[in-house]
Amino acid sequence: MDISLGPELLAYIGSFPITNTFVVTIFLSVCILFGSYLLQKNMKTVPGMFQNIAEVAVEFLFNMVESVTHDRKQTKKFFPIVATIFITVIFANWVELIPGLGTVGVYAIHEGKETLIPFLRSSSADLNMTLAIALISVGSTQFFGITSIGIVKYAKKFFVSPFKKPYGIGTFVGVLELISEVSKILSFSFRLFGNIFAGEVLLLVVLMLVPYIAPVPFLALEVFVGFIQALVFAMLTLVFMKIATMETH
Repeated sequence: MDISLGPELLAYIGSFPITNTFVVTIFLSVCILFGSYLLQKNMKTVPGMFQNIAEVAVEFLFNMVESVTHDRKQTKKFFPIVATIFITVIFANWVELIPGLGTVGVYAIHEGKETLIPFLRSSSADLNMTLAIALISVGSTQFFGITSIGIVKYAKKFFVSPFKKPYGIGTFVGVLELISEVSKILSFSFRLFGNIFAGEVLLLVVLMLVPYIAPVPFLALEVFVGFIQALVFAMLTLVFMKIATMETH
């Protein structure tokens, strides 16, 4: 059994590498977009099961956003990005539970030894994916902060005159704020990647040792972990957006 931190390469389109996590990411994106299109097209006054589930999920996310913002206008502004991050991350996390994911593939010679190259792998177990979502989250936070209070007031959070009393303290705090914004990207991406990658490895090891009954409780655990990680990612994004739109005093 070989465990790789990075995604496995499947093919090239020109010079563009196609990895197993990239395939899963594209597939999930298409499914989410197609499901949203079908839901919007077939909205009914008396909802069916699919519409009921979607409405409960949307209401849960909308109420969650409003419980933090306490402002309906701000809720409507933040909701699309927070909901998109939550839905994307939770499906990317749960896709690792599909039977055969990470274990079905072809054997190829890699670094002098025969290695299994799985066709599919959870996209959240790819640091490139989690880093991309983290950049979107932090970038959106900066955007909402600037558009809400203005670029000058927003910049004052980071660039404070060293001549204000107590001298130099404001500048030091501003530097810490800048470091904090960068560290958000790292903490977001590595937290999600670490949890999902560890879960993927755990499931693979248990499946190899005791392939039938033993993996069941671990599958249930990963369902819970996948939900919590998506919720934490979305909630932290929401809280940071709220803080970014508040003026400093």
